[in-house]
Amino acid sequence: MDTVEVAGLRIRYQRAGQGPPLVLLHGAYEDSRIWRRQLDGLSDEFTVVAWDAPGCGGSDDPPPDFTGEDLAGALAGFLREAVTGAPHLLGLSMGSGIALEFYRTHPSMPASLLLVSAYAGWAGSLPPEEVERRYAQVLAELEQPPEQFIPVWMPTLFTDRADPADVQETGAIMADFHPNGMRALLHANAHADYRDVLPGIAVPTMLLYGTEDVRSPLSVAREMNRRIPGSTLVLIPDVGHMAAVETPEAFNAEVRRFLHGVTGG
Repeated sequence: MDTVEVAGLRIRYQRAGQGPPLVLLHGAYEDSRIWRRQLDGLSDEFTVVAWDAPGCGGSDDPPPDFTGEDLAGALAGFLREAVTGAPHLLGLSMGSGIALEFYRTHPSMPASLLLVSAYAGWAGSLPPEEVERRYAQVLAELEQPPEQFIPVWMPTLFTDRADPADVQETGAIMADFHPNGMRALLHANAHADYRDVLPGIAVPTMLLYGTEDVRSPLSVAREMNRRIPGSTLVLIPDVGHMAAVETPEAFNAEVRRFLHGVTGG
């Protein structure tokens, strides 16, 4: 693990390989360890960089009043310190929201966007009552021991065909979360709505979803595809929200195919 300091926060990250920079942004309750299969599988052609978002993994917790704009600023500072050249940004779930918040304020920095199991923010993709249900759920969970609620997440992230070892590994990573860090991230982005950002995206964009994703269903995927000009929608069959873990070979192949089209590789 390497560390940089951005706006007074220490940000930890993993790096592997050489080539065009591919930056991986994990989802809620996770950290860079969730990307083990991509750090291994894509580093033959790319410089793969996976951060621990502020409040996650080995990174410092941000202040309680952290905002989405602060989060985008932290990512911008991280990229300036840790990445050479225009990065390809790949965000998973919450990480896709961070990528869109970042694009809102720094549209000239990324070379492309790869939005996985993505939303236009919860408020931009889900009914208001579902947004409030999810918000209340996570707030309540942060007062509970992880062994009480992390297992409840697994059926919403994986299909019943997933390797039990992969499910167990993911659960262990998620259980290692920072309560104060997650609370700050929830404050920053739980009510975000990026529908106004989508039509202005002017870099190559891939939307990658599992066909059995129950958290970011295909209706969300198709609406994102409709709103982002020229975006490519790719569906991986028979897989859920965590396609990068459940079917890493298919996931990595789609990422590689898209980046070859962008970079001419």
